[in-house]
Amino acid sequence: MSNLSRSLKESWTLVEEQQDKLANYFYARMFLDDPQLRDLFPIQMDVQRSRLLGAIVTAVQTVDDPDRFGEYLESLGRDHRKFHVQPAHYDIVGRALLEALRTFAGDQWTLEFDQAWRDAYAVIAARMISGADADSANPPYWHAEVVHHERRSRDIAVMTVRPMQPLEYRAGQYLSIECRNQPRLWRVYSVANAPREDGSLDFHVRAVGAGWVSSALVRRVQVGDMIRLGAPMGSMTLDRGSTRDVVCVAGGTGLAPVKALIEEMARANRTRWVHLFFGAKDRDDLYDLACLNRLAADHPWLTVVTATTDDPDFPGEHGNVSEIVARHGPWRDHDFFVSGSPPMVRATLRALAETQVPAIRIKYDVFGDS
Repeated sequence: MSNLSRSLKESWTLVEEQQDKLANYFYARMFLDDPQLRDLFPIQMDVQRSRLLGAIVTAVQTVDDPDRFGEYLESLGRDHRKFHVQPAHYDIVGRALLEALRTFAGDQWTLEFDQAWRDAYAVIAARMISGADADSANPPYWHAEVVHHERRSRDIAVMTVRPMQPLEYRAGQYLSIECRNQPRLWRVYSVANAPREDGSLDFHVRAVGAGWVSSALVRRVQVGDMIRLGAPMGSMTLDRGSTRDVVCVAGGTGLAPVKALIEEMARANRTRWVHLFFGAKDRDDLYDLACLNRLAADHPWLTVVTATTDDPDFPGEHGNVSEIVARHGPWRDHDFFVSGSPPMVRATLRALAETQVPAIRIKYDVFGDS
């Protein structure tokens, strides 16, 4: 661990238990410095605050991994173009962040910590600006028309949109969506199909609790409506050079990126066996099972195993999908893709570690409206 990384992580522990207050103070200082910045952010700031903290923690945790660190920040810079962020805004953000850290760390804050955060933020800002500049040939966001919308269960919808301009992405990636019902409020969703000639994109959306965007996308959006899409992000993509067989583990609407990956393999795969484990609470939440069964019937290399936790009469496996995939092993010579809610992903990663699956062969996405 480098001295910079050590200082960042040590200083973060001084404020970690006051994350919410720190985020509130940070945004207050930033908007006080430049009131016009407030117009770039949604009216409801609760999720935005948590995302700030998530970005800080991710940056701090990856500072010793230059490739991952740079890739993450450059993609973040591309994505922030949708907020019309300019290079000058990064100086304001940096001043507000340092002031917030100093305030909540109190007397324990040192000159060493201050310099570490200055140095780290300079790198963060430079990489994000570089990522934004490199993407200048693309629009900051894409307008897209909803061309299909289907309710699949009590709280899940599958919708298809067609961007007005070409949008290039890879199967397994995600992007952010804004709808007219909740302006300036963006939420992240994975694309549920491999790239198509007509450019259309499928999304699987579950309406959750206080999910402003998810509820609108499931219950209010209609065919013909326009939405906006952010830049594609994420690295849960196929290693096209690998010859290993594949295991996909999906929970709920975490099926979306996994289905896109399977579609990509269906276009060229002749040698890799693919095992898909799809888990949900009950059969109603196995909302795309008919399509998965058709894919398995068309492609002998694909096996689909379904499981429910709260549906005793379901004619499939019963229990948490993380436990079921472990039972079907061993899987030490496979590539893994895991996608679902945070608890589901954590449980699956633990199960795979216990069965000695190398971490380097596991790619995963965590889903949740917040």
